Amino acid sequence: MKTYRIATIPGDGIGKEVVPAGQRVLEAIAARSDAFQFEFENFDWGGDFYRQHGVMMPADGLDAIRNKDAILFGSAGDPHIPDHVTLWGLRLKICQGFDQYANVRPTRILPGIDAPLKRCGPKDLDWVIVRENSEGEYSGVGGRAHQGHPIEVATDVSMMTRAGVERILRFAFRLAQSRPRKLLTVITKSNAQRHAMVMWDEIALEVSKEFPDVKWDKELVDAATARMVNRPATLDTIVATNLHADILSDLAAALAGSLGIAPTANLDPERRYPSMFEPIHGSAFDIMGKGLANPVGTFWSVVMMLEHLGEMAAAQQLMSAIERITADPSLHTGDLGGTATTVQVTDAVCAILAAKPAAEFKAA
Repeated sequence: MKTYRIATIPGDGIGKEVVPAGQRVLEAIAARSDAFQFEFENFDWGGDFYRQHGVMMPADGLDAIRNKDAILFGSAGDPHIPDHVTLWGLRLKICQGFDQYANVRPTRILPGIDAPLKRCGPKDLDWVIVRENSEGEYSGVGGRAHQGHPIEVATDVSMMTRAGVERILRFAFRLAQSRPRKLLTVITKSNAQRHAMVMWDEIALEVSKEFPDVKWDKELVDAATARMVNRPATLDTIVATNLHADILSDLAAALAGSLGIAPTANLDPERRYPSMFEPIHGSAFDIMGKGLANPVGTFWSVVMMLEHLGEMAAAQQLMSAIERITADPSLHTGDLGGTATTVQVTDAVCAILAAKPAAEFKAA
């Protein structure tokens, strides 16, 4: 029997509620399979760790999780700690330390979800956003000088390398090629950012020649926001820089009904290091500890984890269970207009999985 070693890092806020829910679901899946099991190790890194040790995670923390098969992450963010400390000290330290350069965020309208786009059917909004996850606007290059004086200056420099741009665009073209529509939209801002983004456009054209069966177009990021709202059916796979995709993917999640249902995979496509899976909703301290967090984003992230591990049948069964519970209004949490709790939604998904024949969880 295959054993998958999973690092769980709840982090901050509601991450401490949804990650244990995700672990429960994985345990429910494993209980129905005679082909694989999970071995979990929990790491208490985050804001509480920072208050005790002055850092969000230990200096040798990457070594502790380097040999894991995957990482299930909750959120990083604490109202009492500056955001740049929580982000760079934990999530980005893992993403960059393990070169998880492809951030993948699927978005579609799940059954039973009342999405804001009233004229948009589920088939009209079925996207995957690919975010460059290692450089660009979040490269960390820059600084501040003369702080507190009238001549104070601060810079953040967007760094793009040919190697980094080539690999994310090639990943996006390959992903688009694997989807039924074989359609890719490359997001740019080369009209105003006339150096790095022009290089981005040039490399997109070069890489596109390797994928003659993929139809692709280019869209300025500001125009893309309007296109997502007004013409969602014209989009399928989308690739953008670190900052642009960060913003567009939150818009996409809102258009699909809620940030609470949106998943993320931070991938090292070459599988040199473990990849990390997380919901995109953040720490949501306003509802922390109240049992109100929507665990669907975490469950969908677990689906992506199972796909990455090659357990396609189990991933399909979990996605089916997610769609069954979103189709039931009595199992909607507050972000979806309902009153269900985190535990109730988790119990419902686990019950559906427990009722499945064990044979359905065998590797496809």
